[in-house]
Amino acid sequence: MNWWRRLVGGSSERKTRPTDFLAEALDLESRGDYANALTSYRLALRERPDDLGVLQNIAIAFSKTGQPEEAIRTYRRALQLDAESLGSHYGLAFLLLKRGDTAHAAMHLESFLQGSTEQDPASAQFRAHAQRTLAQLQGAADDSDGRYQDPSAPSGDDDGSTSTNEG
Repeated sequence: MNWWRRLVGGSSERKTRPTDFLAEALDLESRGDYANALTSYRLALRERPDDLGVLQNIAIAFSKTGQPEEAIRTYRRALQLDAESLGSHYGLAFLLLKRGDTAHAAMHLESFLQGSTEQDPASAQFRAHAQRTLAQLQGAADDSDGRYQDPSAPSGDDDGSTSTNEG
């Protein structure tokens, strides 16, 4: 029928669907290709500039590609859109800890804990990690050196860093 459409004035070109950049980014990220996922996330953000989920995914990808300052900036932008964004508070808290900003990290951990519920099984591990970390931070305020040590890290690890899933 292609020849008939051309004969009567139709186009022989197939109609193409617009690219789903978010799906593409998620697929790239699932394969560990965070650098290319960032490109697709940015294109998705152009289409949906206030999409909180896209912003959080961008922040996570920035974290995975060793760009913590960009991740922090992106989480803060997400919090400007929704001050109660639990994922943004959680991710930002741990990035701020790595940077040594314990006061602001504690504030974001508290916001995360206040907004999340104990009944949500999906957030149970994140709540537990946030509670342990906050308790450590509150205890560290009384310590002489004031340095953060991840309570879930093996003993003797005092580099002030924490390993977490920022999202």
